[in-house]
Amino acid sequence: MSDFLLKPGDLESLPKTKRRSPYEFEPPITVYWRKDVEAKALEVWGSKELLWKELLKKDIERKTYQQNVFTVKKRLRDYRREVGSLSQNYEKEGLFGRSGKVVLIAVVINGSNFLFKLMAWIFTGSHSMFSECIHSLADTINQLILAYGIHKSVQTPDSDHPYGYTNMKYVSSLISGVGIFCVGTGLSIYHGIHGIMFPEPVDSFYWAYVVLGGSLVSEGATLMVAINSIKKGAIEKKKSLKEYVMTGQDPSVNVVLMEDLAAVLGVMCAAGCMSLTSFLGNPIFDAIGSLVVGGLLGGVASFIIYTNVAALVGQSISQESLDKINSELESDIMVRAIHDVKGIDMGNSLVRYKAELDFDGRELTRSYLDKHDLNTMLDEVKKMQNIDELESFLLKHGENIVDMLGGEIDRIELKLKKKHPEIRHCDLEIL
Repeated sequence: MSDFLLKPGDLESLPKTKRRSPYEFEPPITVYWRKDVEAKALEVWGSKELLWKELLKKDIERKTYQQNVFTVKKRLRDYRREVGSLSQNYEKEGLFGRSGKVVLIAVVINGSNFLFKLMAWIFTGSHSMFSECIHSLADTINQLILAYGIHKSVQTPDSDHPYGYTNMKYVSSLISGVGIFCVGTGLSIYHGIHGIMFPEPVDSFYWAYVVLGGSLVSEGATLMVAINSIKKGAIEKKKSLKEYVMTGQDPSVNVVLMEDLAAVLGVMCAAGCMSLTSFLGNPIFDAIGSLVVGGLLGGVASFIIYTNVAALVGQSISQESLDKINSELESDIMVRAIHDVKGIDMGNSLVRYKAELDFDGRELTRSYLDKHDLNTMLDEVKKMQNIDELESFLLKHGENIVDMLGGEIDRIELKLKKKHPEIRHCDLEIL
């Protein structure tokens, strides 16, 4: 009847016949001839054109209603997720957080060391001092890049970057590692080779020793700040110091740690080689010091590049953390089983969690029926006079059950985020 926009009363005068029901134990069904129904529709509506216009109007109204319902449901879903997100206390430290303070301290100290080492190199002409000067300059520039990466990493997600900018920490750290390798290692080794091939007498290293002593103290202080920051992070993550550094949990502080460790060792190597040059009068040792500092920078750069590339490619969270999240999900009464689970570290102590769910349809339906009066539903079914009414009844409750399924997924996602605040994005798919 819906195809011809007729009412049950319009069909009473038409010829009809009985046919066996396709369903076992069901009474025969009443059927009409199509030509009689078409003729009746023309009689009721006047012409095919008027019937088609009315059908088109009904179709537009139906689609508009469906679109409005979809829009309301989508906004309600977004609102529930937004409210759930506001209840989470994400670690948005920025430049004034633990990592940012370490980097800013390193920028100030390394910038000062660069100026002092530059003056000492100009005064003495030492190859080792030149390498240390380049080392401090590279550290300062790289840490400015790190500061930008930390600032950018806490930026609010937008339509172009729905998962946020947390990877900017790893990107800036990777750029820093490449910069150390190209500038620091390259220039230091080049200057060392040049000093060996074309040795020149050098002046007194007195002021150079003073500058190196000051650099050792300042670089050591920055190193201790970085170590303390990493210790706190390792305790929070319940990991050993070595495991925390090797997995690149805090890439910015890792870069400062490795750079300052290389700086302390480099200052000691440079001072030792310069002392041999002063004591023996042979400038070759000073050039060798430049090569050693270049080698240290190369090692540090390689480690930084390796750890950050691994993080950018996509690094899974620890199996222990993943098992805890899985257990929480599997304990929900609506979940029968979970499959294809993934937990990716997004940086900034945030996690993206994805899982495919085998929902328990009986529990979902039982939960839906618990919210309705079954006697009322039974009376409604008994009063039905035709298949259209039954179809409307089933469509209404079927749509409501699907809506309830979406609500259950939202509930589970919010529960996971509340129990595990590190989860920023939770993608649950229904099998």
